[in-house]
Amino acid sequence: MSDDWRKDRIGNALRGENPAVFRTLEAGFAVIGDVQFLPGYSVLLVNDPSVERLSELPKDKRPAFLSDMDKLGEALECACRRLDPAFRRVNLRILGNTDPFLHAHAWPRFEWEPADLVGRPVWLSPRERWHDEQYVFGRQHDAAREWIADELDRLAP
Repeated sequence: MSDDWRKDRIGNALRGENPAVFRTLEAGFAVIGDVQFLPGYSVLLVNDPSVERLSELPKDKRPAFLSDMDKLGEALECACRRLDPAFRRVNLRILGNTDPFLHAHAWPRFEWEPADLVGRPVWLSPRERWHDEQYVFGRQHDAAREWIADELDRLAP
């Protein structure tokens, strides 16, 4: 799979060309994360590529983005709880240190994680996990996308 879509994740999502997208929500796109060493890791991308941070989103649109983040987190929690008895929780974070667009991370956390990492931020995971081919986004993660998407559908009003 070509990585060209990663150069303009939101533009490609708007054009229906981002293969990581599994649902379009009110203020953004639910996408499967680039790495899956914590199965189900997902991201909410804002649907306006010019918005770099939450404070740049018009005040009347912020509640929709935050609500979408909440829905994605709850859907991920429901899917993970159903599929892995070692599921612990979902960590939701809006960070802006690397990518120049508003996005929120939804990281599932599990009891089977190494003891020295389970209670710490996921960013402290060993670098090799971030690049291991078995965890890199691909067709092998379609099932996880479907589980989370199904839960999002179930949660829809």
